[in-house]
Parts: sequence; C-alpha cells; structure tokens
Amino acid sequence: MTSYIVRRLFAVVPVMVVVALFVFFLLRFAPGDPAAIIAGDDATSEAIAAVRAKLGLDRPVVEQFAVWVWGLAHGDLGVSIFSNLAVTRLIAQRLEPTLALTLSTLIVTIALAIPIGVVAAWKARKLVDRLAMGFAVLGFAMPVFVLAYVLIYFFAVRWQLLPVQGYSPVAEGLWPFAQSLILPSVALGVTYMALIARITRASMLEVLQQDYIRTANAKGLATDRVLLLHALKNAAVPIVTVIGIGIALLISGVVITETVFNIPGLGRLTVDAVLKRDYPIVQGLILVFAAVKVVINLLIDISYAFLDPRIRY
Repeated sequence: MTSYIVRRLFAVVPVMVVVALFVFFLLRFAPGDPAAIIAGDDATSEAIAAVRAKLGLDRPVVEQFAVWVWGLAHGDLGVSIFSNLAVTRLIAQRLEPTLALTLSTLIVTIALAIPIGVVAAWKARKLVDRLAMGFAVLGFAMPVFVLAYVLIYFFAVRWQLLPVQGYSPVAEGLWPFAQSLILPSVALGVTYMALIARITRASMLEVLQQDYIRTANAKGLATDRVLLLHALKNAAVPIVTVIGIGIALLISGVVITETVFNIPGLGRLTVDAVLKRDYPIVQGLILVFAAVKVVINLLIDISYAFLDPRIRY
C-alpha cells in the first residue's frame, strides 16, 4: 500500500510542471498588454514601454519564467500588476466564499445523488427510475447560468424567499450564511448531481445482476442491507471516479456561479484578472485550481486501493 501511494505521489510532479509551463507561456502569447491597460487609452508608446520595464515585461520570456519559478519554489505566487498586493494575500482574502460554496455543493450533491441513483437502480424501468433519470438528463443538459437566473427569478425576485446576490460570511450569523449559499449551491450542484446519479444507477444495475446479490436476496437479507452493504460497496469505484471527475465541473462552474450571484470568491477574482491581463493572479489561481484537482485525483486513486485491493498490485 505504501509503495502504491508513493508511486502516485511521484506521478503528481510532472503533471504540475506541465501545468506551470502551459499556464505561463499561454498567458504570455495571448493577445492583450497589461502595460497598455495600466498606462491608459491615451498613453504614448514611450509611457507604455516605461510601464513594461517597471513590471519586468520587457525581459525575455525565459527570464520571466525563471524568476516566476524561483518565486514558486519559495512559496511566492507573485504580486498583482494592478493592486500591487501579493497574490497569496488576494487568494486568502477570497478563499472563504469559494470554499464554502464548493463544500456545501459537494456535501448536498453527493448526499442526494447517490441515494437517487441507488433507488433508480433498485426500481429499474419503473416510474421512480424514469423520473430520476429524466431529472438527471435535464439537469445535465441545463447550463449553470440558465438555472441560476431561473432560481433567482422565482426564489429571490418573485417569491422573495432568498437574497438575490451577495455572500454573508459565517461570522455574520449561520442563517444569513446559509441563505447566501442556497441558490448558488443548487445552481452549481444540479449538473454534478445528475452526473453522479446516472453513474451510480449504471454501476448499481451491473452489480445487482451478480450471483452474490441473488444469493443475498435468497438468504432473506433485508433490502437496505443488500443495497448498501453488498451492492453499493462493490459499485463504489466508478462512483468515486465520477465524483473526482466532477470536481473539474465544480471548478469551472464556480467561476460562472460567483459571477452571476456576485460572490466575492476566487471565481470572481479569476474573471477580473483575466479581463485586466493581470498575469500573476491568473497564473497563481490556475495553479491553485490545478493543484486542488491533482490532489483530489490523488485521493481518489488512493481510495481505489481501499475499495478494491487488487488495484494496489
């Protein structure tokens, strides 16, 4: 088990190196010049050149990359071009809303999607199954921003049950904090929930056809015991896989959701930095998102070894 985990840890290093290379050079070759944005629309070429020199953008790209990597090795993600604040500080300031939104979405989605998939498989080709899979297809097909505006119209504007936009920190009270997360979490989680429910159903259907499940039923074991202890446990690997894959959906969905609901998190910070061509912030955020994704995949890989010991070898 230890050697398996060590192998997976070593596999993470080249992935992060490729991500760092891709992010840095892709941004440098993208259209747009932050120096021109800072200097203003009426700035002369000399003024723009002076700003570029001040920011170090006039250096060779390879030299800029070397300076950036040296900073990364010391835990420094750089300094924002526009606010002149450390990127780590900006990320720390925006971390709570994004973390709260992501965790609430994960918890609610997984808690609802797996039971829906299990029940749909248990009642396969019956009304419950058709309703569950109809919801899954509709949820997976509907874009996050469309569902977000529908939820805002009904629950916030028309019925005035929940706030339209904004975020209330947990320090301001538990109920205002929960209220500010309900609509964003639902909008972000429906697609993810649909994906997990469909995979759970498909995996459970396959397992429920196995001989040991028929034997368990013939022995008179309770239905919930057969479904949860025997079937779901053996169907867990595909389900865990899709939960890990769905993290990528959450990361991309956070950007859209925070923009629609005006939540001051990392998603909004990403959009603002891209529009301003603030290279250090964009680079730092993409690295953070990539690192989270890699760590989640690593944990998923390690969980395989516990769910199915044959994978260790």
